[in-house]
Amino acid sequence: MLTHSNRYIITGGPGSGKSSLLAALINQNYQGFEEISRVIIREQHEIGGDRVPWQNLAAFAELCYERMSAQLDNCKSDCTCFYDRGLPDIIAYMRRGGLNVPHKYFEKAKAYNQNVFLTPPWQEIFINDSERPESYEDAVEIYKFLKSTYTELGFNIIELPKVSIEERLAFIEKNLKT
Repeated sequence: MLTHSNRYIITGGPGSGKSSLLAALINQNYQGFEEISRVIIREQHEIGGDRVPWQNLAAFAELCYERMSAQLDNCKSDCTCFYDRGLPDIIAYMRRGGLNVPHKYFEKAKAYNQNVFLTPPWQEIFINDSERPESYEDAVEIYKFLKSTYTELGFNIIELPKVSIEERLAFIEKNLKT
C-alpha cells in the first residue's frame, strides 16, 4: 500500500474522543485537520440543506470526499499531520448505508500512513448533539464498520486505550512511525 508517512488518521465511532484528542495534538504543535463531516453538517443545518448522512448519504459522502481530498493537499511535508477521520471512514459509512462506493474513494484512501489510530466506543464520554444524533448503540455499530473497513483496506489498526486525553496523546506519540 502506497502511504504518506506523515499523515495519520484518528478514527472511531461518534463520541469516542477523537476531536478532543485532535485538539490536544494541535496544542502540541502537530498539524491537525478537523472532522469534515461535522463542518458539512453544520453548514447544511444553516442553509436547510439535505446533504447530511441521515437524509442524503451519497451527496454527503461526495462533499466529504472533496473536502477530505483538499485536506490531504494541505498537509505540510515537513510535519506530522493528524486527521479527525479519513477517507476510509466515508467508505465504511457508505457500506453501512448499503451504498456502492465509487472507486476513486478507494484510490484516495491510500494517501495516509498505514497506521491508523482507532478510538473504541466509550459510553462514559459519549454525548449527542445536533451534529451527532446517533445513539450509543449506533456508535458501536459504526465502530465495527470502521474497524472492518480499515482492516480490509490493509491499514494497521492501533486501538487507543480508554484513558485521559494526556495519556492518549502520550500513547500516540509513542506509536508514531515516521
